[in-house]
Amino acid sequence: MLAKRLALFTLAFLAGCGGRSDSNAAADSLSRDLQRLPVDSSAVLDDRPAAAEAPAPAPAPAQPVATKPKPTPKPAAPAKPKPAPAPAPLTLDPGATLATTIDQEITSRTNKAGETVTARVASDVKDASGRVVIPAGSKVTLTISEIHESENKGDKTGKLTLTPTGVEIGGASYALAGSAQALDRHLKDRPTNAGDVAKVGAGTAAGAILGRVIGGNTKGAVIGGVIGGAIGTQRAIQTQDRDVVVPAESRVEITLEGPFTRS
Repeated sequence: MLAKRLALFTLAFLAGCGGRSDSNAAADSLSRDLQRLPVDSSAVLDDRPAAAEAPAPAPAPAQPVATKPKPTPKPAAPAKPKPAPAPAPLTLDPGATLATTIDQEITSRTNKAGETVTARVASDVKDASGRVVIPAGSKVTLTISEIHESENKGDKTGKLTLTPTGVEIGGASYALAGSAQALDRHLKDRPTNAGDVAKVGAGTAAGAILGRVIGGNTKGAVIGGVIGGAIGTQRAIQTQDRDVVVPAESRVEITLEGPFTRS
């Protein structure tokens, strides 16, 4: 019994509480409806989702501003050096000597006047400043102006005149004026020839004639002939031709008679 009373009591209580709640709820709902703004039911609703905003384009990279390079200043032109003064010409004064050696033998037995021979400068020829004007080995041309054998014992040298006419230096030829002396010349006896025999014969004949005239007989002529022959022989010896000889590679000294200049 007690249990039933408690159950009824609980239901009554719950019914009481539920009635007040419904009335309060209705009052609150009416109050909210009065405060709500009227809604236009004829408006078309656009229930589509808002389009997503496109991202702003990225700014274009800044283009570098082209700048003209500054012109490189031209270096100042170097000062032109002053031209060196032209060297003084190479010159030898008159009287300068050239030591040379003859290239081939010269002999009055075979060589004639007008022929040319050559010689080589033996050592450098320098000017007053010490510069080489004619280097060693340069070729000198000489002309045989006069040549003749010695014809008697009194002639110790015979006849030989050499005249320098030019010198070749580095392929270029230059005129040369001067005189030349063969320092190693000598005389060489020639073999007896017809002229020498004639000299002996002439002496013999002259002695024979002279002996006949003086002696008046044949004996005198024979004696005279013998004496004349001896005289002729002596004369032949005294007048025997001897050739002038200048050996090859012997010394020839050249002396300048005028100034010599070369470039």
